[in-house]
Amino acid sequence: MAEVTLTDEQSEALTALVVRGMARGEASAVQQSLADAGLILVKGPIMMPTPAGTEHVGTMMRLADDAPERERIMATFHRFLPVNRQLRDLCTAWQVRPDGSVNDHSDENYDADIRDRLDDIDDAVGPLLKRFSEDIPSMDGYRARLTESLEKLDDGDDAWLASPLIDSYHTVWMHLHQHLLLTIGMSRKEDEELEERLVAGGSA
Repeated sequence: MAEVTLTDEQSEALTALVVRGMARGEASAVQQSLADAGLILVKGPIMMPTPAGTEHVGTMMRLADDAPERERIMATFHRFLPVNRQLRDLCTAWQVRPDGSVNDHSDENYDADIRDRLDDIDDAVGPLLKRFSEDIPSMDGYRARLTESLEKLDDGDDAWLASPLIDSYHTVWMHLHQHLLLTIGMSRKEDEELEERLVAGGSA
């Protein structure tokens, strides 16, 4: 890909979109300039990065192989992935009951059990986020965003656990996961294979 020079504002906007995967709304002047440069695609109210945009952000964010903090980050990442699996399983249980029926949230005990499990997951990821933030300062905001979604969930709106239309707990978690993958330079396929090995108790 030809070298692209972006302003700080353009870099920030492009990075935010790549981490999120997509965004809704009218394109700002900065986002439109990125579209003109072929780095994002605007389709009506939807914006998403192009492959060139994703590649550009990946190059900007990727930590050098010989960076002194890489070993620490990877060690923490190996602890993160089993917790990531727990959250994925929990979100599945939130949407579908064990008998395969859709969870209509009429069973308060069932939902309360899932909420308790979410607390355990949140407690587990807290120290990991602290470690990540020490080596990746740009990740510092995720703890507060997860806490905010939990508070809104506890206010009575079930959408704040897993809805893709808002910054629900699961949505914010996906953003931080993507942030990590871009930083360490790992593909989704590699990530899924590593998670499977770690969950199975095999060697990473």
